[in-house]
Amino acid sequence: MISLRIHPFFCLVLCIILLAGCKQDANPQSKSSLKLWYKSPAQSWEEALPIGNGRIGVMIYGGPVNEHLQLNDDSLWPGDPEEWDDPEGRPADLQKIRELLINGENQEADSLFVDKFSNKSVGRSHQTLGDLKIRWDHTNVTNYRRELDLTTAVSRVSYQANGHQVEEVVFASHPDQAIVMEVTTDAPAGLNGTFQLSRPMDEGHPTASVKAMGNNTLVMTGEITQYGGAFRSKPFPITTGVKFETRLSIDQVNGEVISDGDQLVVNGAKTLRLVIVSNSDYYFDDYKKQNENELEQVQQKSTDELLSAHINDYKTYYNRASLNIAKAGPDTLSTLERLNQVRAGATDLWLETVLFQYGRYLLISSSRPGTNPANLQGLWNPHIMAPWNGDYHLNINLQMNYWLANLTNLDELNEPLFDYIDRLVANGHETARTNFGMRGSFIPHATDLWAPTWLRAPTAYWGCSVGGGGWLMQHYWQHVLFTQDTSFLKERAFPAMHEVAQFYSDWLIEDPRDGYLVSAPSTSPENLFVKSDGAVAATCMGSAMDQQIIHEVFSNYLQACKWLGVTNELQATIQSQLPKLRPGFVLGDDGRILEWDRSYEEHEPGHRHMSHLYEFHPGTAVNKTDQPELFEAVQKTLDYRLAHGGAGTGWSRAWLINLSARLGNGDMAHKHINLLFQKSMYNNLFDSHPPFQIDGNFGFTAGICEMLVQSHAGYIDLLPALPKAYPSGSFTGLKVRGNGEVSAFWENGDIASASLIAKSGGTFRIKNPAPGSDPQFFIGKQKKTLPEENGIYEVTLNKGELLEMTF
Repeated sequence: MISLRIHPFFCLVLCIILLAGCKQDANPQSKSSLKLWYKSPAQSWEEALPIGNGRIGVMIYGGPVNEHLQLNDDSLWPGDPEEWDDPEGRPADLQKIRELLINGENQEADSLFVDKFSNKSVGRSHQTLGDLKIRWDHTNVTNYRRELDLTTAVSRVSYQANGHQVEEVVFASHPDQAIVMEVTTDAPAGLNGTFQLSRPMDEGHPTASVKAMGNNTLVMTGEITQYGGAFRSKPFPITTGVKFETRLSIDQVNGEVISDGDQLVVNGAKTLRLVIVSNSDYYFDDYKKQNENELEQVQQKSTDELLSAHINDYKTYYNRASLNIAKAGPDTLSTLERLNQVRAGATDLWLETVLFQYGRYLLISSSRPGTNPANLQGLWNPHIMAPWNGDYHLNINLQMNYWLANLTNLDELNEPLFDYIDRLVANGHETARTNFGMRGSFIPHATDLWAPTWLRAPTAYWGCSVGGGGWLMQHYWQHVLFTQDTSFLKERAFPAMHEVAQFYSDWLIEDPRDGYLVSAPSTSPENLFVKSDGAVAATCMGSAMDQQIIHEVFSNYLQACKWLGVTNELQATIQSQLPKLRPGFVLGDDGRILEWDRSYEEHEPGHRHMSHLYEFHPGTAVNKTDQPELFEAVQKTLDYRLAHGGAGTGWSRAWLINLSARLGNGDMAHKHINLLFQKSMYNNLFDSHPPFQIDGNFGFTAGICEMLVQSHAGYIDLLPALPKAYPSGSFTGLKVRGNGEVSAFWENGDIASASLIAKSGGTFRIKNPAPGSDPQFFIGKQKKTLPEENGIYEVTLNKGELLEMTF
């Protein structure tokens, strides 16, 4: 942490913010902590509340009679059979596909691409760890409340049973690698209940066994299988996989605990503490010993000690950024009541604030250094066969999961993503060489825990995409820009970027129609076009997204070479290829951006993907100042998509929020925020595809950041897309490229003050957010005059220096 002396000017700014908050408190809406809370237990998984420590987690139903904790572990996957190898396609097959495309036989190219280079339908899924069921003898339950406090990552359930208070507290500790539950009551008879661990069957096959160990511990052991598995669109039962053990122990209880077969029974306890530890052979060779050690360490600590360590650890991430756009008032409306009001057409800024921090909470809870990256459901999954395998989709979904990391000051939480990408890059060498005859590394559109790099899809339009690797490289490069970490660039980012850039350099061919270098075969993820003869096809000679991704990969690679002082053969080749690359932004007669290589009729004009806008967002190549024509074309393209029903899914709506923010259209962004709540939100505020996909939650939080501060165009742009719905407010701790930390305060739609902390020394450019004003700048106690050109000011700061601004 950087310690800074606060001088009188900053105190004045702080007072202004506090006074503004006092004004808001007079409003009937309320001062409530950032919580999700409900007046009744969850009736379905999509109403339960999630906790997690990055590796293991729980969905808490909060039942006062039948409590249910659905357990999760990010490593629980079926095994990797030796028969699951690369498809049979070889370079000669690739050449045939390209000849078909050149001859205009796109449908034939689709079929051959799938037949030769895809392993078609694959069924191998991330799986649930199981269930803890608790049966209490409570009757006559009143005054019920359950909540999840985002500021502490603690779940609480409270109620009265026959007039006696019962309190349940649950948290997932990262420091102690355990799930901890404490239940207390003032009932004279104490707590009486039974505790059972179980795991669902896999196509009729048992998946775990449970036994008691002593009087106070249950042990569940199992091995992940997938009897409903599939490979190459044929049934393929997987009978081996990750092995795991889960231990549940009831300790620090002042009543009686006994084992009864495969369950524990508690009688007459005024207080009890339940501890769950769980490990697998994916992380530890001796995972059972690891459980033994973790449980022993936890049992030596009091609940207060465990809770304090958990909260302190969590807050090192959570407290870095804040958002205040809501007026405060009493905590009288539950989250569900608020959500239902928004579904009926109301606007609830407090709920938007909660959802913003919920995204940060979910990433902290499902992606910690040393864990697997957040998957399609983050960490939380009740299934043996999850929707879309609960895996890693690389045509936006995994990437969207991490859009918020750098923006909301959670840089380290990218580490699981980078660890995973490194595995993909290593495995992708074989696929690139064997299937395609290329150097470098190929990364497909979808993969799983074992990081295979072969294509998987029974159809070309949604599975035969070659852009996934390039899109992942964007995350390496943006992390470098946000952190200014040269060591990371040299040791982690550049080697991966080199391999992916090498593949694309070899992959490109010359299009005989115009002489440009293009990606072929090429698709626009999950979309189709209609040829003039009415044939519907997916593959073409250089889709907009592929061309944009390759342009970005090449451009960033050359910048990385310059940063590191690298000169090599690939650099020279790319420098010669880049000018010959067909532009990824080509405008049609109506001014819209073409999605494919030519102006085809769109099979689905309102498609959920907006892949042809990739280099606008999440890319950074287009801004209003430098490319006004493209900027206008992006707006036309979005207008057309929306006019035909686009953004029908939660993650797609979240992308629209980000795109609207990049357009500088705050009211458009806020319109889609309301639509996200109205159409794509479960009662526990999980994003609804449907079913649940966590990318919409993460994408929403990133979109709010893009509305409040942007830095992709080479300067810091404060409040670039502030909607009328946010007339006054503030934020702290958002990150900008150059490794700066920004805070700002605005009132009546106008910015009043802002600050910038240089987390590492460097030069920053800041656009005047109030044209016509005369900004005042202070470094330390000294007023500074900064050089200005076209409304953009420039300042060089040393590491730890604070620049303060008033407007």
